[in-house]
Amino acid sequence: MSMKLSNWMSFVVFLIGVNSAWGQMEEVGPIMGNPDLQRNAKTAKASSISRFAKANPGTFDSTFIYLQDTISLPLFDDFSSDKFQSYPNDFLSPGVTFDKKYRVLDLVDSPIPLGDEYTTQITYRRVYTISTSSSEDFPFTPTSLKVGSLANYPVNYATTDCYSPFYIYDTVVSPGGSDLSSDTNWIANPNIYQDSATQFFAPIVDPTKMWVEKEAYHNYRFARFPWSLGVVSFDGLDEFGYPYDFGSATTNYADHLTSKPIDMSGIGAADSVYFSFLYQTEGFGDVPEGSDSLILEFYAKDLLQWIHVWSTNGKPSGDFEVGHIRLENTEFFKKGFQFRFKNYGGLSGSLDHFHIDYVHLRTLSGYQDTLFKDYGIVYPVNTLIKDYTSVPWDHWKNNFAGKMSDAVEVVVRNGSNISENNQNGSTEIRYAGLPEGNFTLIAQTLSGGNINYDPRTVYTSYHDFSAGYHYDETKPGVSQRFDLITKASAQFPNFAQNDSTVTEQVFENYYAYDDGSAEKAYGPNGAQARLAIKYTPYEADSLIGVKICWVPSVTDVSNELFLVTVWGDNGGQPGDTIYQDGFFFPRQPKYEFDKNLFTTYYFRDTMKVHVGGTFYIGWRQFGSARLNVGLDANIINNDKTFYSLNGEATWIQSTIPGSVMIRPVFSTGMDVSLGVHDIVKEKPSVIAYPNPTTGMVTINVDRAIYNGVEVYDLQGRLITKTDSDQVDLSPNPDGVYFFKLNGIGEIIKVIKR
Repeated sequence: MSMKLSNWMSFVVFLIGVNSAWGQMEEVGPIMGNPDLQRNAKTAKASSISRFAKANPGTFDSTFIYLQDTISLPLFDDFSSDKFQSYPNDFLSPGVTFDKKYRVLDLVDSPIPLGDEYTTQITYRRVYTISTSSSEDFPFTPTSLKVGSLANYPVNYATTDCYSPFYIYDTVVSPGGSDLSSDTNWIANPNIYQDSATQFFAPIVDPTKMWVEKEAYHNYRFARFPWSLGVVSFDGLDEFGYPYDFGSATTNYADHLTSKPIDMSGIGAADSVYFSFLYQTEGFGDVPEGSDSLILEFYAKDLLQWIHVWSTNGKPSGDFEVGHIRLENTEFFKKGFQFRFKNYGGLSGSLDHFHIDYVHLRTLSGYQDTLFKDYGIVYPVNTLIKDYTSVPWDHWKNNFAGKMSDAVEVVVRNGSNISENNQNGSTEIRYAGLPEGNFTLIAQTLSGGNINYDPRTVYTSYHDFSAGYHYDETKPGVSQRFDLITKASAQFPNFAQNDSTVTEQVFENYYAYDDGSAEKAYGPNGAQARLAIKYTPYEADSLIGVKICWVPSVTDVSNELFLVTVWGDNGGQPGDTIYQDGFFFPRQPKYEFDKNLFTTYYFRDTMKVHVGGTFYIGWRQFGSARLNVGLDANIINNDKTFYSLNGEATWIQSTIPGSVMIRPVFSTGMDVSLGVHDIVKEKPSVIAYPNPTTGMVTINVDRAIYNGVEVYDLQGRLITKTDSDQVDLSPNPDGVYFFKLNGIGEIIKVIKR
C-alpha cells in the first residue's frame, strides 16, 4: 500500500461534467486523524505523569507504576458505557505510595550530600620545580561510590572509582622547597553529581472496568447498524487520535484492546467456558484489504506467552458476525489469564477499520450458545428540531412555531432469535437536570407497523414531535442546551443499559446538519472548484462567518488557499455571489485539535451579510486538491450539497451520502462584541480555463465588463497585457501566474504546466 491509496481510491466517485478538462469529480477519503481524541491528547498525555511537572526530564521522576487488579467471571461489555480503566495521576490520591531513588550512593547505600560532585577522570596534584624545569604528578585517592542511571526504574548501581573534580598545580623553586604559587583548575560539568527521582505506585481496584488501555476507539458512530449503542473500533490511530506512522505506507500491528487479569483458577474445561463477541469490517470507516486482519489472543500466564486463537481478514462492510470460542487449553485456567484483540493494517491514519461488540466470557455455556439475545437502541437520537441538529437560539425564540420535528429518527434492533412484543418508548427533555417535556414513542411505529419485533431485525422509525412540547423560548441568554433521554424496550429480558440514550440539543449562533462526528473527508477536485451548502434559516438575519470542520486525509492541504463565499438561491441551486473574500486575503484549512473542532472564519472587516431566505455557503478554492472537510456519514443531507468545477456555469448535486460539516454563523447576540456592520455585495463570476494550462487560457466574466488583462509572475513582474479574452502563456516557463482583470478588481491564479 502507498499511503493506503487503494483504500482511498475505492471511495472516489467520478462525475462527468460539462467540461472534462476540469477533471470534474467529488471525492471522499479516509480521515488521517481523530479530532475527537486529539482534542484530549494534551490532557491525556499529561495524565501519564504527575499533575506536577517532572522535576528531572529524561528520568522516571514523578511517573506512576500501576498495580492492576484482577477481575472475575463472568465478563461482559456491550460498549454502551465506558469500561476502560482510568489511572490516577496525582501522588496525593488514596493508596498511592512512592520510592525515592538517588543517583549516587556511598558503599553503605546512603546518598551522598546534594551538591557533592566527582569525576571518573583520574585527577591529580602536579608539582613543577623551577630550578630543574621538571614536574611530577600525584594522583588523588579515589572514592568508591555506587552510581546509577535514573532513566529507568528500578535503578541498577555500579561501584565506580570517583575523583575530586579539579586539578592542583603547585610551583616550587627547588626540590622540597616551599610553594611559590598554587592554582586549582576545576573540571566543567563533572559527570558524577547527586540527583534523585521518585517513582509512584498506584493500586487499581475497580472491578467495573475491564480494559487496561485505550488504543481502540470507543464510539457510537463508526459501525453500521450495531446491535446496540456503542462499539470499539480498530484502525491506524493511537489512543490520542494520531497516526502510528503518519505519511508512510507501513502496515503492522496497531490498536490493542487488552482485558485486565482474570482469575480463572478453580475453573476448568468441564465448566464449559466460552468466549463470544460480534465483529464487523469497515462500517462507516475505511474498508480493510484482504491482507489486513483482526486478531484475538489468549494469555498463558505460566508460559508468559500470547497464543493466537482466532482471526479474520478484511473485506467490505456487512452485518455483524459472531465469534464463538471454547476455552480448553489448561494453560488458560489460571489466575492472571488475559485476552486481547489487535488489528493489523495501515499505520498512517484512520484506515482498515474493524469493529467489535458484545464481548462475553462466561461459564456454563455451549457450542449452540451463539445468540446475543438483546434488544437495544442502535444510535443516539440526533435532534428534535426540524431539518437541523442546531439552530441559533435567537432564531428559535422568534420562530419556534412548527419547528419541532415531525420525523425524529429512532433506530432499534431486536437481537433476539425470536419475535419480541413491542412496547411504547419515550423521549424526555431536561433542562439543567430537571424534566420539562416528554414525548411517547408509539410501539407499532418503533416496530415498523408490526405487533412484534421480528428476530434479528433492525427498525428505523420516524416519530412526530411537532405537537405538544417545544423548547421553551422564554429562557434568557444567547445560547441554550437541553438533554434528550430516549428510552425504548421490548418484552424479552435484556441488557437495560441498551434501552436508553442521552444526547444534547444545542442552540448557539449557527445552523448545523451534522452530529459533530466526521467519518470521512470530503471535497470537490479541480482548480477553482466551488463547494456550496444550502441553508434556509428560520428568519431573515445577517451572516458574520462560517464554521468548517477540517480533517487531515491522505494529503496535507493546510497550505492550500480558498475564498469563503456566500451565494443566493436560483431555483434550488446556488445563484449570484453575495459575498466572497478578497483575492489577496485568502483563507487556509486549519486542523483544530481543541475543544471546538470547527475553525471559524469571520467575514473580512467584520462585515455582516444579509440573507433573507435560502442561501448557500462554502468556498471557492484556488488549487485542484480536495480540501478535506469533515463528512458526517450518519446523517444524510447530500441533497443540500452542491459543487461546480466550471466557474459556476453548472452546479452538480452531491451523490455521496452524508452531511458536509460546514456551519453558517449568524450575528444573533454577538454584534456588540464583534462590531460588525451590514454589507450586501454582488460580485461577478470569473473563470479562466483550462487551469492548469499548457498554453492558451480563456477568460469568462459574467455580470461585469472588464478593461483588459494584465499578467504577472510570482515576483510581481508584468509579463504581458491584452484586451483579448484569451492569453497565450506558451512562451513563458511553467509556474504560477496572476491575471488581473482591470475595471472589476478580480485577480485569477493560473498554473502553467
